[in-house]
Amino acid sequence: MSLESVKAYFRQFGMEDRIILLDESSATVELAAHALGCEGKEIAKTMSFLVDEKPVIIVMAGDARIQNHKYKARFHTKARMLHGEEVEALTGHPIGGVCPFGLKEGCTVYLDNSLKRFEHVYPACGSGNSAIRMTIPDMEKYSGYTEWIDVTTNPDEAE
Repeated sequence: MSLESVKAYFRQFGMEDRIILLDESSATVELAAHALGCEGKEIAKTMSFLVDEKPVIIVMAGDARIQNHKYKARFHTKARMLHGEEVEALTGHPIGGVCPFGLKEGCTVYLDNSLKRFEHVYPACGSGNSAIRMTIPDMEKYSGYTEWIDVTTNPDEAE
């Protein structure tokens, strides 16, 4: 799956050519920001969790971090990230390439409020060396998200 499933997903909208294939790794926020020439906070990092034995995908700003009390209040459980082989087995994408596009059936996608600060962001596209530049309305349109949530730190406020 991974990159090919994302290409196939975007092909139906005539936009697979917007995928940026990089010569270097974009598997972490720092690497992606360097490769794309943007700030780390503009990377739309995607984290995968297990809630009630089902995969939950949360897309957030690159500088945001999950706040356990907010997560627990929203999902009524402690945050449990998917690990190792679980990630690809449940999402269809490898670690470093998880994104809200071309996912396996059964994944629920949420967009975190930390993204709303930006005009555009760069989510991965199913591999550790791919990305796409998207506006926030594009993220809403193409991510198949369920709802906006607030489960992260607010990086613009002092902690």
